[in-house]
Amino acid sequence: MSHRLSAIALAALFTVAGAAGAAERLTVTVSHTLDIARPAETIAIPWAKVNEALPQALNQQLVVKDAAGRVLPYQVTNIAPTAKDPRFIGAAYGELLFQVDFKPGEKRTTVTIEKAGATVPPFPARTAARFVPERLDDFAWENDRLAHRTYGPALAAPAPAGSDKEVLVTSGMDIWFKRVPYPIVDRWYNIGHDHYHVDEGEGIDMYNVGPTRGAGGTGIWDGQKLYVGTNYARWKILANGPVRTVFELHYDGWDAQGTKVSEVKRFTVDAGRWFDRIDSSFSFAGPKQLIAAVGLNKRPSDKGQEVKVDFSQNKQDGSLVQWVTQKSFGDFGVAVIVPGASGFAADERNGLVTAPVVSGQPLRYHVGAAWTRGSPFATQADWQRHVAEEAARLRAPVTVSMSASR
Repeated sequence: MSHRLSAIALAALFTVAGAAGAAERLTVTVSHTLDIARPAETIAIPWAKVNEALPQALNQQLVVKDAAGRVLPYQVTNIAPTAKDPRFIGAAYGELLFQVDFKPGEKRTTVTIEKAGATVPPFPARTAARFVPERLDDFAWENDRLAHRTYGPALAAPAPAGSDKEVLVTSGMDIWFKRVPYPIVDRWYNIGHDHYHVDEGEGIDMYNVGPTRGAGGTGIWDGQKLYVGTNYARWKILANGPVRTVFELHYDGWDAQGTKVSEVKRFTVDAGRWFDRIDSSFSFAGPKQLIAAVGLNKRPSDKGQEVKVDFSQNKQDGSLVQWVTQKSFGDFGVAVIVPGASGFAADERNGLVTAPVVSGQPLRYHVGAAWTRGSPFATQADWQRHVAEEAARLRAPVTVSMSASR
């Protein structure tokens, strides 16, 4: 399992060198070829490699340090809730996750991993996801930059006679813009639905989804019409911070011009990043392939806030970049990057990036957003530059090598 961590596709070269006998230290060397800064690059080391170098290492008794000797937060994922480990060799563990930062022009860094010899307290969570039954089956997730939510079956259910229950049928994705790095999802739900539509110092829910794709919802495109599913039907959390959160949302079948299509989205949410990774797997029978579309709402501002919405497209990156100028709430940018994109399209409500999909094979794409009042991106040019740099990171993943020493 992976934070899909930080857009990092581990193009990793693993070489564990070390003589017979247990090593005392595992040194991880991370390098890349770009000149730009690469903050919050998530590194995923298979636990089998950790255990090979540091036999019977325990997930709660490690110390991970950067090249300057600073302790780094880490996370160990599990393979499955039912996995057994009777010999205490970490057989139930999946990956060891941590993050490194590269300054502009810095191409190489090292990290050391050792047994701590004592229990290490949990690190503060910078990513999280949860089912929200108290708000009509919402599913919400966040990192230290942004929060998001999407909508479940309870919201789509008809309102009982005489009730004022909200009804919304959509598979679109919402954004909650944050001013603060700490978690806000639980707090905002607890203070009441109306409050998080007002900026009280922590941020604001001002993004409009409705029946659109919102920020990164998907559908099937036939060249003229977009066919979309409804609210997610089931959810599953696979990892939950502190460095990376991974979860799945399952969407029941819908009709796409005579072809029944269902979808599973796997989200990878990394700390310190303005983009999440999404792997959407569509299942269908009949056609060898369909054309999927990833969308952005054309008019995402609240009523009374609309001033101007700009879109730009980059065919090389497969990116669709949006900048929304508002009357008084601050401006914001949204973007999708689809490395396997075949083109761009639009319908009445959504700007779209299209890509061919085969049944059962995931389409990987990335969704990001930022707000001028809660990010370092003060202008449209700042946001466009960041999206271009994110796309460059995806094209040039870091490489990883390892060596064990006594």
